[in-house]
Amino acid sequence: MTADHRTEPSTTAGDRASLTGFLDYQRATLEMKCRGLTAEQLKRRAVPTSELTLLGLVRHLAGVERGWFRMVLSGEERRPLWPGPDGESTDFRVDGADVDEAFARWREACELSRATVAAAGSLDDTAEFRGEVFSYRYVLTHMIEEYARHNGHADLLREAIDGEVGE
Repeated sequence: MTADHRTEPSTTAGDRASLTGFLDYQRATLEMKCRGLTAEQLKRRAVPTSELTLLGLVRHLAGVERGWFRMVLSGEERRPLWPGPDGESTDFRVDGADVDEAFARWREACELSRATVAAAGSLDDTAEFRGEVFSYRYVLTHMIEEYARHNGHADLLREAIDGEVGE
C-alpha cells in the first residue's frame, strides 16, 4: 500500500478542530488513493458498470469544495471548473484532462476552503444560498460525508486498477 501520510483527527478537540481535522483526513485519504498512479491509471474507468475514475473524483471534489465554501458560505459566483459547451460541469469527463491541473485546482480549492472556515467567527455562523440557510458546522459535516462516500468509490477504483487495498 502507498505510504500513509495522513494525520489522525484529535480524539479530544473542540468542534472546529474536530470537524476540520476529520475533513482534512478525508482529503488526505483521497490523495493517498491516487498516489503513485500514472495519468492513464487515474483516468481509467476501472469498474465496468461505472464511468467513475479517480481523476474524475478529484475534479468533482474540487468543484464541490468551491461550491460549498466559496459560493454558499462566501457568496461568490463561480462557474464550473471544467465547463462543457453548454456551461454544465464536466468533472467526470477526463479523457483529455490534465492531471497536474486537476490536482492543482483541487489543492487550491481545499486551501481556500480552509481559509474560509478559519475566518468564520463561529461554526454557528450562517449564510443564505438560494433561499436556504446553512451553518459552517453543517457545511463541514456535509463535506466530511461527501468525501467519505467518494473515498469508498476511490477504494474500489484503486483496488480494481492495481490491487492496492486499505483504508
